[in-house]
Amino acid sequence: MNLLDEARDWLTEALEGRFADVRGITDLSSGHDRRREWEKELGAAGLAVIGWPKAYGGRGATIAEQVDFAQQYSRLRAPSRIAHIGVELAGPTIIAFGTEEQKQRFLPPIAAGTQLWAQGYSEPNAGSDLANVRTRARLQDGKWVLDGQKIWTSLGMIADWAFVVARTEEGSKGPKGLSYLLVPLDQPGVTIRPIRQMTGEAEFAEMFFDGATTDAANIVGEPGQGWGVAMATLGFERGVSTVVQQMQFANELQVLIDTARENGRAEDPVVRQRIADAWIGLQVMRHGLVRTLSDESAEQLSDEGLTSKLYWSRWRRGLGDLAMDVQGLAGEIGMPDEDYRFGKLTQLYLSSRADTIYAGTSQIQRNLIAERGLGLPREPRGTQ
Repeated sequence: MNLLDEARDWLTEALEGRFADVRGITDLSSGHDRRREWEKELGAAGLAVIGWPKAYGGRGATIAEQVDFAQQYSRLRAPSRIAHIGVELAGPTIIAFGTEEQKQRFLPPIAAGTQLWAQGYSEPNAGSDLANVRTRARLQDGKWVLDGQKIWTSLGMIADWAFVVARTEEGSKGPKGLSYLLVPLDQPGVTIRPIRQMTGEAEFAEMFFDGATTDAANIVGEPGQGWGVAMATLGFERGVSTVVQQMQFANELQVLIDTARENGRAEDPVVRQRIADAWIGLQVMRHGLVRTLSDESAEQLSDEGLTSKLYWSRWRRGLGDLAMDVQGLAGEIGMPDEDYRFGKLTQLYLSSRADTIYAGTSQIQRNLIAERGLGLPREPRGTQ
């Protein structure tokens, strides 16, 4: 039996049986205990990190196999991965830049689904401007000692470790003097507070470091050279993991279409045209992703890939607007049987408002396209 048939059979049996209760969960703020169990079962089945090398717990799957697996995963309505940051970001970064000791220490627990990770990038004064981070770390008695704050940390409240970009060279500015540190979160010097969103969910956390420590060896790359490692991590974020994201978009669009048919809005020719435009946009997105991933030998994100975040974030915001128009006034009313929380389409609308901000604002994305993709000169500071 090949990998994809094995995965389909296992996922079908698990989701129709012992994990039927987590089927269809797409938010990141509920059912954490059961979803930890799900991650462990995926690991035990050898399906948690199929794209990783076999030496580190993966299956050595090709890009095509990873794409097909992600599509199967979403079609069967498997729960969104709370291990995503470890599987798609921390793990690949350690594989690419870590020492052999780091690989042997950190990769097996991620592959087994027993260790969850968070991303320590954004700060109150350094969201999209990552080079402006103020969290500091200094070497003292064989350990890095960290002081500072991170915010909008996805699943930070349940993570076991975080990769943290911190300033380790006194007096340095911008991308210089930053280091990429692997930090355990279960220690006295770390305080984590969930951030309640306007949707009623709490998918993010703020994280405070007050003398938190990590071993001197837990640095990926050289001290002061963390910017390059951090940028490589962002490249992994734009890779195969976006296949699952696009399948979730397809599921959202299908819910929207079903709702329009049920309430009669599908009879409106303008609404039908907007739904058709949304479907076309999704197909464009898929073809763009395939093109971006077609070169398996590429070591960094292609110039074409620089456009993906800008495109999908604008597309999904439009889908959110359409979701509210399809619902009408019903979309503004919470559901009594769900503790007066909004339905899926209203949640889609509310969450889509942040799409053009997180993971790099649209303005920052345009700068990246101009400077890295098109080779345009950076505008001197102070000019209009």
